[in-house]
Amino acid sequence: MGKFSIHPLVDNGVAVHAHAGFAGGTLVCKCKTDPVEVRVDSDYKFNHLCGCTQCWKPTGAAFSMLAAVPREAVHVTKHREKLKIVDPGKLLHRYACKDCGVHMYGVIEKPDHVFHPFAFIHPELSRDSGYAAPTFAAFVSSAIEGGISPDDMAWLRGRLKELGLAPYDCYSPELMDIVATHAAKAQGTLHA
Repeated sequence: MGKFSIHPLVDNGVAVHAHAGFAGGTLVCKCKTDPVEVRVDSDYKFNHLCGCTQCWKPTGAAFSMLAAVPREAVHVTKHREKLKIVDPGKLLHRYACKDCGVHMYGVIEKPDHVFHPFAFIHPELSRDSGYAAPTFAAFVSSAIEGGISPDDMAWLRGRLKELGLAPYDCYSPELMDIVATHAAKAQGTLHA
């Protein structure tokens, strides 16, 4: 595993394997009885690890695992009454189970925000296998704010690279292109 747990699904090698045609699944919180269930009718895109301190992480993990899906593909199918927004003052409204604390999905309500069309989910909550493996790690330096020693950052970046997870201190180049395209259209410098 190394000096500490990055995430249980990558600590000993990336343990996620995509299946052609994966079209979604059901996310389930950690409650033993009456768990929240969220159906996702879409492949999980841009799967990645995140070192920020806002996202839900499995116990002992330094990183969360997140993917993006179209927001209209997310449907709470059981125990909606148990969901609450973790911090309504944040831009990303993270809906978590009131009982176990697991974040089920997050959305941005600001219609002109680049990520408004998406919901962000935690793929490891899926009871259905076949979603794409994570391909990068975002906000790696933020792991320091989560308790990782600055002295361990060289090891962390090296281990992420060994695992095939490019380490970034923002998003991947593909997601940054989406952000820049949105900004260029809003400024009128890109017409499409």
